[in-house]
Amino acid sequence: MTNAMLSLCMIVKDEEESLPQCLSSVKDVVDEMVVLDTGSTDRTIEVAQSYGARVYQFEWCNDFAAARNQALKYVQGEWVLVLDADEVLKPEVVPEIKQAIQNSSYLVINLVRQEVGATQSPYSLVSRLFRYHPEIRFSRPYHAMVDDTVAQMLQREPQWQVVSLSQVAILHYGYSDDAIASRNKLTRALTAMEGYLASHPFDAYVCSKLGALYIQNNQVDQGLELLKRGLTGTELEPAVLFELHYHLGNAYTRQGELNSGAIHYQQAIQQPILPQLKLGAYNNLGSLLLKAGELNHAKTAYEMAVKIDPSFALGHNNLGMTWKALGQMENAIASYQQAIQLNPEYGEAYQNLGVVWLKLGKVDQSLSAFKKAIALHETDNPAEAQRLRQGLQAMGFQV
Repeated sequence: MTNAMLSLCMIVKDEEESLPQCLSSVKDVVDEMVVLDTGSTDRTIEVAQSYGARVYQFEWCNDFAAARNQALKYVQGEWVLVLDADEVLKPEVVPEIKQAIQNSSYLVINLVRQEVGATQSPYSLVSRLFRYHPEIRFSRPYHAMVDDTVAQMLQREPQWQVVSLSQVAILHYGYSDDAIASRNKLTRALTAMEGYLASHPFDAYVCSKLGALYIQNNQVDQGLELLKRGLTGTELEPAVLFELHYHLGNAYTRQGELNSGAIHYQQAIQQPILPQLKLGAYNNLGSLLLKAGELNHAKTAYEMAVKIDPSFALGHNNLGMTWKALGQMENAIASYQQAIQLNPEYGEAYQNLGVVWLKLGKVDQSLSAFKKAIALHETDNPAEAQRLRQGLQAMGFQV
């Protein structure tokens, strides 16, 4: 059997800084690289060509789907891998990808993407690997995806299969606070999706994405209205249902309606999707239950989060807070230390560790942890560093 030809397909604009890392991750994996430039003024085109990519030009028209579909026209492979410049392919997943694209019945292979630096929902499932087919095209001006045309094709040709790989395949660096601020991503996303919603007012997927953006933008009432509207749809896919319930949980929690928040997080968790995708829901449910004083239920939620992803430092820190509230100090110390081992720059975990050591009378260990917390807070939260320093000095400690 000859190996199926795999093509990288990208759209870019002013990506000279991030593009080398992206292309380096795939240059020995794909058989060709197709890059569509939408108006770069930096060295993006030169960088892409230096990696052997074929670069084409496209005049930007505020429609990501139109640009991605234009890029598809230049693809020559049997399979298409779609990446953005701020993403990289993990080498560990390559053998699984190579094997999967040999299957003659697969139409789409969904990939797990990790949002690097995200604390809320670090994982998502994206339809970024699919068979090249004239009927598979992108739709929606923002969050452009092939899912709509794939669904139509499956109705006509039900012999095709859509599958998902369970291990993390893509690392995404574009949703750090700095990246969002520098690229004005929130405004672009709102504008594009509001335009689409005007002509598709009951599209559940757009209701979930735009509703979440409104909440992120502190427009909670508008977000709630859209998310509830999304739930009125029929035959909603589990992934969309999860998003709607998860973001409703976030919105109600923000408004202090903890009961409603818990109900929606629990409904999100019940959806039949990959466990990694539920991580944020378990973590947020745990935080809500901890706040409500339901300590054993909070512990269960956090334990599930770190079971799903043992490298989830935030989950270990939160589990430590729950152990402390339960009076189980040794377990709390172990959880905080695990969080610090996973993230040595975790100021809050050091601070929490300092509190427990102090409660146990271990003053030297406590002050050492507090000093580390203050040093880390100085960089990202100077007000907290000052508050902690003053609190310790008021207790007679010199830090």
